[in-house]
Amino acid sequence: MDKFDLIILGGGPAGYAAAMRGIDFGKKVCLIERSRIGGTGVYNGALSSKTLWELSSRVANVNNMIVSNGRSKFEIPWKDVKKTIDEAVFERKFQYSCHIKLLQTESMHKLLHYERGDGMFLSKNEIKITHEGTEKVVWGENIIIATGSRPKMIPNIIADHKTILTSDTIEHIDDYPKSLVIVGAGVIGCEYATMFSNFGKTKVYIIDRQDRILPFEDEDVSSLVASNLENKGVTIHHNASLERMVSIDNEVEYELSYPDGSREVIRVEKALLSIGRIPNIENLGMENAGILMSKRGLHIGDEDTRTNIPNIYAVGDVSGRIALVNVGEIEGRHAVEKAFNVNKGPLSYDNICTIMFLQPEVASVGINEQYCEENNIPVKIVKVDYSVIARAIAMRQTQGFFKIIVTNDAEMKILGMRVIGEHASTAIQGVALLIKLGASIEALAELIHPHPSIVEGIQECARMLLNKSIFKSSVFKDKLSCYSLIDGVKTPLERL
Repeated sequence: MDKFDLIILGGGPAGYAAAMRGIDFGKKVCLIERSRIGGTGVYNGALSSKTLWELSSRVANVNNMIVSNGRSKFEIPWKDVKKTIDEAVFERKFQYSCHIKLLQTESMHKLLHYERGDGMFLSKNEIKITHEGTEKVVWGENIIIATGSRPKMIPNIIADHKTILTSDTIEHIDDYPKSLVIVGAGVIGCEYATMFSNFGKTKVYIIDRQDRILPFEDEDVSSLVASNLENKGVTIHHNASLERMVSIDNEVEYELSYPDGSREVIRVEKALLSIGRIPNIENLGMENAGILMSKRGLHIGDEDTRTNIPNIYAVGDVSGRIALVNVGEIEGRHAVEKAFNVNKGPLSYDNICTIMFLQPEVASVGINEQYCEENNIPVKIVKVDYSVIARAIAMRQTQGFFKIIVTNDAEMKILGMRVIGEHASTAIQGVALLIKLGASIEALAELIHPHPSIVEGIQECARMLLNKSIFKSSVFKDKLSCYSLIDGVKTPLERL
């Protein structure tokens, strides 16, 4: 029986990062993956969908320019879209493949042992690997579960992956659908609504159980996203309950009901189920190792990535926290450090940066205004509209805003930021670092930002809080605002 310092079940973003961190420490590492290295970080997920978003955004931006000047709309065939996605996926796949092969060579001291197959616990240290009818057992001092997740299904709705699709199969279609209904108004659903409406070839519907999309975000963010979607022809069914959905004659028929008792039946060409994801933990034999589920019973229970079994860890989507590639990677690396006693402290999720690939894109870090209001956290909040930022004016992309949240005291430590607008994703990292350092707004105000750049909006937010901004909120009241939020009550802060 082969013995290893570290065995990792799953070669997605979290598992692969964990394997590489184990190699950093000179440990003997075994990585087990049933299908494809990279997981949803490459296939049917982060890389492929964001390639689709990039293409759709370029098409939309070009058409915003040329159609307003009376020219014909620019169109790109779906086969060219698919070709670009395939090229991006192949490039990343090739990098992973070469990397793994080299790590297994003699010249690299066989740092990594890679096994294709399904892993199953026989005990807290033994894993049985099954692949194409063969079986073998390996032993690990430490084991990390990083088996990822899959789209959640809806009872009584059959996803045939031809007309009723999931986020794993929506990109495998043969052409733009003439019409598409998306079940679910969270991040994934809104991203695909954005992409298909950007191309201008698909009539998009979104089924939203609540009164607004992206309900976890601040209302000013979700309202702007919803408004842009509707301006692109997207129909949002607010406060709607899906009564049934069936495939009929290569189309999809769905019926909705509303709180007022009304109903409607609509037919579309395709449907996308986007109501979340569930962890891949079946058939792992966790009971053989004594691993317990979380209190809610939906994910593997863990404390700072460690399960109730001291040598077994759960990272990425199976841990039930934030299902993002960067979070999974951080958790994977952290678990390895913890396993080999080189970790300096517990993992913090307070300054995790996220991006929502919408129109315009949304970037966030830390807490938002809605969270502060719900939890009675006294704060000061400042907003600066994109229309007063020189780079946004130069780009002719003035829709959006910066919002920074700080403590309601003299220190004004940064608690969170939201950015919605062009280049939003490039503006978030510096604030994330300041949150981690527990820094005050002064640090942002005194930095010399590049000009012209979108991030100058961050500096203007800081200056407004310190009452030394370039533009005065008392003059541009519709573009600049600064207020306190205490016990759910907003009070404007007096600024010049």
